[in-house]
Amino acid sequence: MTEGPRVDTAQLMELLSVSLGVYYGDFTVAAASENLTASQGKALTVLRRGPAAMRALAETMACDASNMTGIIDRLEQRGLVRREADASDRRVKNVILTAEGERVTDAIRAKMRTTQEGLDGLDDQDRDRLYTLLERVFVSRPAV
Repeated sequence: MTEGPRVDTAQLMELLSVSLGVYYGDFTVAAASENLTASQGKALTVLRRGPAAMRALAETMACDASNMTGIIDRLEQRGLVRREADASDRRVKNVILTAEGERVTDAIRAKMRTTQEGLDGLDDQDRDRLYTLLERVFVSRPAV
């Protein structure tokens, strides 16, 4: 049995770009349905993993600290997050998702129909394989 042509890195990057564009568009529409900007929705999604210091949140989202402050201010006004002083360093403010913030984050994910349908079309083996590959490529990279 002969293998088909090998996929090169440029082709993988192009497909990732298309895939992320679809995901981002789906996410943006779902966030807007909850009266949130994409950046506000992304902040909630990051915080769904656990509390984060303002500086770390800004780094994760690749945005300026002053912009992050504005995003968190608006989320806090809506009762979706709260700020707490860090127990070990009172100068550091941690941002924590509230129960309402969790509900909104889950609602955004549930409304991402295009993404949901694409992933639901995979069988269990393909889902496991995709998870393993994405984790290997983006999460479990060795430190440089």
